[in-house]
Amino acid sequence: MLATLALLLATQDVIKPSRVETITPMRNASFNKGGTAKKRVQGGNPRTVGSVLLFDGSMDGNRQVDPQVVVGGGYVLHGTNSGIVIYDKKGNYVDGVPQREFNDGIDPKMYYDPHNRFFCFDLWVYWDKEKVKPVNISASETADPRGAWNTYPVPAPNGVDGGGIGFSRTWVGYSFPGGDERNFVLKAADVKKGKPAKVWHFKGSIGHPVNTLDPLSDLIFVDLTDKDIVISRVGEDDKGEPVVVSQTRKPHGFKYFGWPPASPMKGTDKRTASGDRNPKNLQLIGGYIYFSQAVNISGRAGVQFNKFALDGTRVQSGWLSHPTNSYIETTMAANKAGDVLVGFQETGPEMSISARAALFKKSDTSWLSPKIFRLAEGIAPTEGGAWGDYSGTVVDGDNLSDFWTIQSYANDKGRGNTIIAKIPPKG
Repeated sequence: MLATLALLLATQDVIKPSRVETITPMRNASFNKGGTAKKRVQGGNPRTVGSVLLFDGSMDGNRQVDPQVVVGGGYVLHGTNSGIVIYDKKGNYVDGVPQREFNDGIDPKMYYDPHNRFFCFDLWVYWDKEKVKPVNISASETADPRGAWNTYPVPAPNGVDGGGIGFSRTWVGYSFPGGDERNFVLKAADVKKGKPAKVWHFKGSIGHPVNTLDPLSDLIFVDLTDKDIVISRVGEDDKGEPVVVSQTRKPHGFKYFGWPPASPMKGTDKRTASGDRNPKNLQLIGGYIYFSQAVNISGRAGVQFNKFALDGTRVQSGWLSHPTNSYIETTMAANKAGDVLVGFQETGPEMSISARAALFKKSDTSWLSPKIFRLAEGIAPTEGGAWGDYSGTVVDGDNLSDFWTIQSYANDKGRGNTIIAKIPPKG
């Protein structure tokens, strides 16, 4: 399938960037700025339950933690709206800093690039006095996140909350709502080296960038409309400049596509937000795109998870739902063998928000027989309303086999704790 990708460009119209600018990075010689950065100490406490390694992530009770986790180079990198933390792969705390050490921001998304062996994450600032509202793209110089980092503040004065990051062997891509230009790309080699980097902007939107684990130079973007899936691809022209060719637009054929309703919790008549039907953490592996969504299933929030071919054909979908409870804040990952893990949270009239994951083996060709992992139990209801927009579920960047997920759950004050789990594909 990968060998046929070049043929898809033959009859397509090329879309070029609307403008380009050069951003000079701000360099930190080490993650903690040589020990001068404010320290953020959160999580750790590793323990094993069956085959699953569990350890705490951020436990400081931020209501919208927006948790993320990525794994590579022998380390686990974790982000929330309160900061960035490093653990080793046994779950021991290594180091942590607040966002301001990376030029500040919220709404983190992150990845580990196994092709070029570096970490990358974004933070978005909307409160700067200059109203530049930069998207701060931060990249490590090596696979060791304790080392040097470079932060590229890309101006996005018309941006709004809800952006997404992705990568290929050649590109770093970003998307965000708001304004006339909703996507930009940088070259991965430049950001890893900490060089002044060109940032190419595109008019309109070409969709959400995909975490491209297959060894492709081109970067895939996915856009979902009410009826269709649009898959676009960024490649290089003969001058090394990015160009976009819209490969395909096909009906997605989703069984469910309504926005998830707010969800009930035990001990209160207030309801919690359920997440976003627009997927986060899209992934390309083995020639297929995987993602999950929070959607309306029979009047409650449930999870729809999907596998698409690069020509836009929906290969498979699965669903997780409950007669009385709601499943919210979902993300999904697949490994090189074709197994998948769906991370989510569960809440309902007789329970508080709790952390969950569902493992589907490749042999389960209809995605009907998951192994459910109850990762952490919620204790108290939240104050209702916003809880966060997403969670984080990834495949291990060192072996492309083991799964990792981070999920939020409600503590005894109804605030957001997080749990990180390493789940082997054998279950």
